[in-house]
Amino acid sequence: MIVTEPQAVELSTPYGPMRTHVVRPVAEGRYPAVLFYSEIFQITAPIRRTAAMIAGHGYLVLMPEVYHEFEPAGTVLAYDQAGSDRGNQWKYEKELASYDADTRALIEHALQREDCNGAIGALGICLGGHLSFRAAMEREVQGSVCFYGTDIAQGSLGKGKKDDSLQRAQEIRGELLMIWGRQDPHIPLDARRKILARLDELNLKFSWHEVNGAHAFMRDEGARYDPELALLLYRETLDFFRRTLREPVRS
Repeated sequence: MIVTEPQAVELSTPYGPMRTHVVRPVAEGRYPAVLFYSEIFQITAPIRRTAAMIAGHGYLVLMPEVYHEFEPAGTVLAYDQAGSDRGNQWKYEKELASYDADTRALIEHALQREDCNGAIGALGICLGGHLSFRAAMEREVQGSVCFYGTDIAQGSLGKGKKDDSLQRAQEIRGELLMIWGRQDPHIPLDARRKILARLDELNLKFSWHEVNGAHAFMRDEGARYDPELALLLYRETLDFFRRTLREPVRS
C-alpha cells in the first residue's frame, strides 16, 4: 500500500507536549495502530523507513519523540559518539513515570482517531524495545514486538536506574515477540536468560528468537546492519501483527 508522508501531531502529557509522527496508508479506512518506539536517537531516517514499511502493510504507525522533556521538537540525534552519549544521558534522566505517561497519551490519541479501528500493537528497537515491553502492560495493547530491548534484565531504565519492568510483566495480557542478537554486548546471555525465565515463570504468551547479530543489526545504516536478518524478522513482525491485531480488544 502507498503511505503518507509523516504527519506531526502534538500530544499532551503530564511532562509536557510530545511531538508524534504519524504514517498511515493513503487509502481511506480504519487501521490497527502500532506504537513505534525508536532507539535513543529519536526519529531518524532508518526509523522513518521502518515506519513506512509497517504502515504500507495496513497499519497506522505512531512514532513519539521520547525525549520531548529535554530536546526541542524535531530533534534527531546523530549516529555518532556525541549522539549516543546524549541519548543515553536522557535515557537515564527521564522519569520512568514519564515513559509510561507517553504510552498512555499515544493509546488515547490512537483510540480517538477516526482512522484507527481500535486494535493496538507496539513495536520498539533498543530503548524502544524496552518501551514496547512496558507498553504491553497496558490492557489495550494486544501484541508487542521487542527488538533487543535494553535495560530490562538490569532493571535500569529511567531516572535512578531502577525500573520495575520484570516485576510488572505479570500485568501483560497480550502476546510478545521477543527478538535478540546473540552477539549484542548490551544484552548478554545471562541477561537474556533472566528475561526468558521470568516470562516462563509467568506463563506468558510469547515467541522468542535469538539470531546471530550484533546490536543494531536491524538498522539499515552502519556496519552492523544485516539485511537478510532484517527481512526475515520484519516478516515475522508483520505476521505477528496480522495475527494479534485482527480485532480490537474487548473491555
